[in-house]
Amino acid sequence: MRTSEIKRKTAETDVTLSLNLDGVGEGIIDTGCGFLDHMLTLFAKHAHYDLSVKCVGDTDVDYHHTVEDVAICLGKALYETLGDKKGICRYGDIILPMDEALIMVAVDISGREYLGYALDIPSYRVGDFDTELCEEFMRAFVREAKLTLHLRQLAGTNSHHIIEGAFKALGRTLAKATAISERFANEIPSTKGKL
Repeated sequence: MRTSEIKRKTAETDVTLSLNLDGVGEGIIDTGCGFLDHMLTLFAKHAHYDLSVKCVGDTDVDYHHTVEDVAICLGKALYETLGDKKGICRYGDIILPMDEALIMVAVDISGREYLGYALDIPSYRVGDFDTELCEEFMRAFVREAKLTLHLRQLAGTNSHHIIEGAFKALGRTLAKATAISERFANEIPSTKGKL
């Protein structure tokens, strides 16, 4: 079973996260940031991953440390669960509509971290969530998961819909990329023989 549990404790946050790539899409999320909880629940559902996150952070300051540290743990967990990456499809992509927003996501589980981020989020905040933290989340996640992620906004002006579309699309795309290929189940998907 492809599972991982990550614990990370700093002076700013205390995070416990568990991930099951072969789950049913259940999200049990409590980060102290309602918007992040909602986005991670959507991510888990659309990836069909089981994800449990508990974070106690310095949210009295702001949500930055919580968002970044949860993303670090999620990236580490994904990297751990994939092991040598034998049999995975490796690539995934989607163009996902979220009402008037249209989001494109493409991923390569390559072992090389790169984020191509092109979301133009018009509002500084959605509720009490600073929208610039969406990029911080993606950057920390990509770095720890060691993957290439391109995230583009093709249309849309509603900040909530843009971010929600991005998290849903990320989940759907990772579901494709981490799926086990029946045809190539015993191979590492690289001519190098290693990812």
